[in-house]
Amino acid sequence: MLGYRVPAPDEAMLISGGRYGLKEAPFRVVTGHGAFVTPMFRKVRYLTLSMQEAEVAETCVTKQGISLNVRAVIAFKVGNNEEAIVNAGQRFLSDQDQMSVLTGRIFAGHLRSIIGSMTVEEIVTERQKLAGEVLDGSKTEMATIGLTVDSLQIQSIDDMGAGYIAAMAAPNNAAIQRQAKIAQAQADQAAAEAVQASARKQAEFARQTSVVQAQYKAEIDKAQAEAAQAGPLAQAEAQRAVITAQAELAQHQAELRQQQLVSEVIRPAEAEAEKVKILAIADAERTRIAAEAAASNNRVALDQLLIAQLPQIVKEAAGGLAGANVSILNGADGLGEIAAGLVSQGLTILENVRRGVNAAPANDDNGTPQKGNGQLPA
Repeated sequence: MLGYRVPAPDEAMLISGGRYGLKEAPFRVVTGHGAFVTPMFRKVRYLTLSMQEAEVAETCVTKQGISLNVRAVIAFKVGNNEEAIVNAGQRFLSDQDQMSVLTGRIFAGHLRSIIGSMTVEEIVTERQKLAGEVLDGSKTEMATIGLTVDSLQIQSIDDMGAGYIAAMAAPNNAAIQRQAKIAQAQADQAAAEAVQASARKQAEFARQTSVVQAQYKAEIDKAQAEAAQAGPLAQAEAQRAVITAQAELAQHQAELRQQQLVSEVIRPAEAEAEKVKILAIADAERTRIAAEAAASNNRVALDQLLIAQLPQIVKEAAGGLAGANVSILNGADGLGEIAAGLVSQGLTILENVRRGVNAAPANDDNGTPQKGNGQLPA
């Protein structure tokens, strides 16, 4: 809008040409908002309110007479109130760069004054105290010209090769170096201990690994040996089983052979002996009967007597065969055959006895038996 002006946020607008200024100031101060300016009757100029910087590099003499080269940085700006803006505008509006130059000179003077009342040790070890005293000494002058200081930093202090600061720092340097060497020695010792501990752990791990490997190898060798022996052992076991089976078979065959010998040789021999015994008994019985028959001269009685003795003869034969322990190989048929043989044997004996009796000599008139023409069969 024509005639309406607005200053920047970090500027103060100074309107001159009227009598509106503070305390009869030649201009009116406008900040933070705009204002109407009558063209040709009013003039507008701007004063910066932003932060500015001034550097100081000054050679100062301490209380001990030692020269020090001190470098410092000052951060300052125009004050925020209207009075400070008016004071700064009246002094620096035409050449605002002079604010940094004048601020540096003011602080250089106060810096020389303060350092002259302090020792090197105080200046080096108490820089914050030095900065605070310089600020306090320059505060009134800076307010007079409308400026305010935000901070003062002492950047460096140099004795310009005199060696005083270095000598002052020597004990501390020595102590620090000694502590550094001690710390380094401790660190080296700790590192050596760590290396040794690591080596011990590695050796222990290697030992355990060797033991485990040896155990594994022993187990593997044992398994391999057992596997290698498994075949011969199995073969030996199989041979032993075969030999055992062969021995059992041989024993069984021997038993069968023994039974066969008993059945084929011993039992027939015993049966034959029993037969001879039975025949002898029958012959004796025939003789007795013949004698009795001759005495009685009764043929019918003789036959009846023979018939009566037949069961006893068969019984004796059966008893002999029972004691002979004959093996019957064909079951019921074999048993029937043996029974039929016993009966046939008894009948045969009976027939022989009859023949013998018939062939016996007759008694003479005196009752003495005469020789016949026949013999009893054996």
